[in-house]
Amino acid sequence: MSQSDTEDRQYAPGEVSRGRMIEVWEPEDEQFWESKGKQIANRNLWISIPNLLCAFAIWLMWGMITVQMINLGFPFTSGELFTLTAIAGLTGATLRIPASFMIRIAGGRNTIFLTSVMLMIPAIGAGLALQSTETPLWVFQLLALLSGIGGGNFAASMSNISTFYPKKQQGLALGMNAGLGNFGVTTMQILIPTVMTMGIFTWLGAGDPMSLVRDSGTLIGRIPAGTDTWIQNAGFVWALILLPLVIAAWFGMNNLRTVTPNPGPAPVAFGSVTGLYLIGFFTSIVGLYLYLPAPTGLGVLNMWVAMLLIMGSTLLIMRIMPGRIGDNSKRQFAIFSDKHTWSMTVLYILTFGSFIGFSMALPLSITVIFGFSSVEVDGVMQRVPNPEAPSALTYAWIGPFVGALIRPPGGWLSDKLGGSIVTQWIAGVMVVASIGAGYVMMLAYQSPTPEQYFFPFLVLFIIVFAATGIGNGSTFRTIGVIFDREKAGPVLGWTSAVAAYGAFVAPIVIGEQIEGGTPHYAMYGFAVFYALCMVLNWWFYLRRGAYIKNP
Repeated sequence: MSQSDTEDRQYAPGEVSRGRMIEVWEPEDEQFWESKGKQIANRNLWISIPNLLCAFAIWLMWGMITVQMINLGFPFTSGELFTLTAIAGLTGATLRIPASFMIRIAGGRNTIFLTSVMLMIPAIGAGLALQSTETPLWVFQLLALLSGIGGGNFAASMSNISTFYPKKQQGLALGMNAGLGNFGVTTMQILIPTVMTMGIFTWLGAGDPMSLVRDSGTLIGRIPAGTDTWIQNAGFVWALILLPLVIAAWFGMNNLRTVTPNPGPAPVAFGSVTGLYLIGFFTSIVGLYLYLPAPTGLGVLNMWVAMLLIMGSTLLIMRIMPGRIGDNSKRQFAIFSDKHTWSMTVLYILTFGSFIGFSMALPLSITVIFGFSSVEVDGVMQRVPNPEAPSALTYAWIGPFVGALIRPPGGWLSDKLGGSIVTQWIAGVMVVASIGAGYVMMLAYQSPTPEQYFFPFLVLFIIVFAATGIGNGSTFRTIGVIFDREKAGPVLGWTSAVAAYGAFVAPIVIGEQIEGGTPHYAMYGFAVFYALCMVLNWWFYLRRGAYIKNP
């Protein structure tokens, strides 16, 4: 469009209306952007952020809840409780695959509203189930499965926000949405231990407190055994926070006609969103049944085969579905024929995959590595409880907090310098910090006084989290530049879906190496992967003659 055309263009008031379809959306047109577009985009962004924060919190809340279930004497083994985090992690990652197509099919406003409402189901369900130690395991496993909705919501949210901003501002906008949304991890890790100390929902008849049978903790320190604890608040608190947010989503967000040509009436759009999530739930249930050991599942597949089976079957079912889902999915499957989809998928595993994986694994690492000492008993080295151990509930939030906090500046820096050059630098930092963290983990695991190594361990992991936060912003900036507006949303969703499996992979890999007495091998393996990512990033985007130079 020429400058004169831009100046003469008139936009009718009916084209932009709160809570309704926007017929014309041209953020690259500076006149449109400054007069109307910026205000609308910013309103959608600031409603999106707290909804995404709650989604992250509900998705990952089982990592904190299971720790307190042990402290309260719930009659489950550690292996059974592991299934809760595994189910939530795997399902949340899988649901991102269909969620990445929701905006195109159902519209941003419709999708964010409905998926936020869906989050109330596992939140309220967890509050009810946690009121009794006699609640059967399958109930918690079902609620963990439904918590995966929070993981899926990220793909829909990022796809939606990417459509509202001009390319030159997408790094910062996506960094704000994802970075502040990622604060759901830290918010959950701080808020859940805090609200469990208060009877804030007793006036609703929300159950009596239980007494701790083991010491627990919060941000400010330890809580002794025998203290009253309202573990059900870990679920109820998110339902309370979500209520005003879903109202804001319905009345304050917009659908874009240029992105969603035909969402249909709200009930039809809601049906499309529900259908897409049902596909992800179905493949997750089948895959988990084949992966998890008895009595929960058959235990016939290893971790990697199960993930590939789930991803492949999810895509296949979406591809062959009749009607709106199948038709729109076929159009957006064009992203898989683009080599940049696959290169950016690997690079996003580097950043977000590491962030979410270490967020899940860090509490376990602190508890097992520093909670026990290696001492010689009758000539045999044994692991015994360490009375000087740091509390995971006190320190585990710091890394995710730094990673989320620095994500928006990472997007801004990438807008200034280019996404790929920033990605290259942070990958190099992650290589060095991972090797250092692995070495410190080895020393601590073999030491009779592991607490002396806790400070360098924590600092190195904070560096890794900071690098992942900056890298999250830089990779989203790169995707926003490489792909056009129609493809960028599905690519963002797809890459985030694959990377989200880090919430499933990292705890298993680190846990297996810790069990084998070699926790450092896990970190050295991650360092090798990060170095390979540097080579890939350089080949595609930084070398002379790169496919696209420093996007």
